[in-house]
Amino acid sequence: MMMQIKCPKCATEGSMSLLEPNYQGPYRCWKCRELFQIRIENNKLTHSEPITEEDLEKIQEMQALRDKFKKKSDDD
Repeated sequence: MMMQIKCPKCATEGSMSLLEPNYQGPYRCWKCRELFQIRIENNKLTHSEPITEEDLEKIQEMQALRDKFKKKSDDD
Protein backbone atom coordinates (compact mmCIF):
# COMPACT_ATOMS: atom_id res chain seq x y z
CA MET A 1 0.00 0.00 0.00
CA MET A 2 1.21 3.51 -0.75
CA MET A 3 1.46 5.88 2.19
CA GLN A 4 1.41 9.64 1.56
CA ILE A 5 3.84 11.57 3.78
CA LYS A 6 4.08 15.34 4.03
CA CYS A 7 7.65 16.47 4.73
CA PRO A 8 7.79 18.21 8.12
CA LYS A 9 10.42 20.65 6.79
CA CYS A 10 9.28 21.68 3.29
CA ALA A 11 5.68 20.31 3.27
CA THR A 12 6.23 18.45 -0.01
CA GLU A 13 4.05 15.37 -0.48
CA GLY A 14 5.99 12.16 -0.83
CA SER A 15 4.96 8.53 -0.89
CA MET A 16 6.27 5.34 0.65
CA SER A 17 5.28 1.77 -0.11
CA LEU A 18 4.45 -0.25 3.02
CA LEU A 19 3.46 -3.86 3.52
CA GLU A 20 2.11 -3.32 7.04
CA PRO A 21 -0.01 -0.49 8.52
CA ASN A 22 2.75 0.21 11.07
CA TYR A 23 6.32 1.35 10.40
CA GLN A 24 9.13 2.89 12.38
CA GLY A 25 12.35 3.93 10.70
CA PRO A 26 14.12 6.48 8.56
CA TYR A 27 12.51 8.58 5.84
CA ARG A 28 14.19 11.02 3.44
CA CYS A 29 12.23 13.74 1.66
CA TRP A 30 12.69 13.42 -2.08
CA LYS A 31 12.72 17.20 -2.57
CA CYS A 32 14.68 18.82 0.29
CA ARG A 33 16.63 15.60 1.10
CA GLU A 34 16.08 16.11 4.86
CA LEU A 35 16.24 12.92 6.97
CA PHE A 36 13.64 12.02 9.57
CA GLN A 37 12.95 9.18 11.98
CA ILE A 38 9.23 8.52 11.54
CA ARG A 39 6.57 6.35 13.11
CA ILE A 40 3.43 5.29 11.25
CA GLU A 41 0.63 3.62 13.19
CA ASN A 42 -2.51 2.34 11.49
CA ASN A 43 -1.52 4.09 8.25
CA LYS A 44 -1.15 7.50 9.94
CA LEU A 45 2.06 9.42 10.57
CA THR A 46 2.20 9.78 14.37
CA HIS A 47 5.77 10.96 14.97
CA SER A 48 8.68 12.50 13.09
CA GLU A 49 11.98 13.97 14.20
CA PRO A 50 14.97 15.18 12.20
CA ILE A 51 18.06 12.96 12.19
CA THR A 52 21.59 13.32 10.83
CA GLU A 53 23.45 11.14 8.34
CA GLU A 54 25.39 9.71 11.31
CA ASP A 55 22.11 8.80 13.04
CA LEU A 56 20.98 7.05 9.86
CA GLU A 57 24.20 5.03 9.73
CA LYS A 58 23.73 3.94 13.36
CA ILE A 59 20.14 2.92 12.66
CA GLN A 60 21.25 0.88 9.63
CA GLU A 61 24.06 -0.80 11.62
CA MET A 62 21.66 -1.73 14.42
CA GLN A 63 19.17 -3.15 11.90
CA ALA A 64 21.91 -5.20 10.23
CA LEU A 65 22.91 -6.65 13.61
CA ARG A 66 19.28 -7.48 14.44
CA ASP A 67 18.86 -9.18 11.06
CA LYS A 68 22.10 -11.12 11.54
CA PHE A 69 21.09 -12.45 14.97
CA LYS A 70 17.54 -13.16 13.79
CA LYS A 71 18.87 -15.17 10.85
CA LYS A 72 21.30 -17.03 13.14
CA SER A 73 18.51 -17.97 15.59
CA ASP A 74 16.30 -19.10 12.67
CA ASP A 75 19.08 -21.43 11.50
CA ASP A 76 19.32 -23.13 14.93
